[in-house]
Amino acid sequence: MGLESAAEHLKAIQAEQNLQKEADSKRSNQEEEIYHQWATFKVDDELYGIDVIQVKEVLRYSEITPVPGSDHFIQGIINLRGNVVTVIDTRQMFGLMPHTPDDDTRIIVVEYNEQEVVGLVVDSVDEVINLPQNDIDRAPSATGEEATKRFVQGVCYYNNILIILLDLLKMLQSITPLDADDEVF
Repeated sequence: MGLESAAEHLKAIQAEQNLQKEADSKRSNQEEEIYHQWATFKVDDELYGIDVIQVKEVLRYSEITPVPGSDHFIQGIINLRGNVVTVIDTRQMFGLMPHTPDDDTRIIVVEYNEQEVVGLVVDSVDEVINLPQNDIDRAPSATGEEATKRFVQGVCYYNNILIILLDLLKMLQSITPLDADDEVF
């Protein structure tokens, strides 16, 4: 190989390496898109979402046994395969007008902690969607209701529809009394 052909071969190798470095740089600069799955449902024509991992199952609305002396937003209890499940009326919790249950009304059974599940009565269940984490915006004033505002984790547009993403843990902790072991003195 002559000196000129060796120099040209070296230039070609360097050009190829530079192209590879540029491609690697572009890949590393692009943030990896992280997606989360949300179970969506409607309450008073607003679309809400909760983390799908916390959803155990969705039930058709059935007879709920009232619990005397319970808070206004606790609709009662149901027996789910031998387990007692507290059922919460999301409309009452969000300060909305009552709604007569219909064929679309569902009870979303969610995991509150390792030992307890809770049912949420919603107007209808929509779908499970994947949302990019980067598309979720913080929503300090997403709703006018102070009771609802503190449960909002964020908002996101999906197919040009606003979805209010709820922090289920905050929502359920706000209605659950502290255990004697958890009390702060």
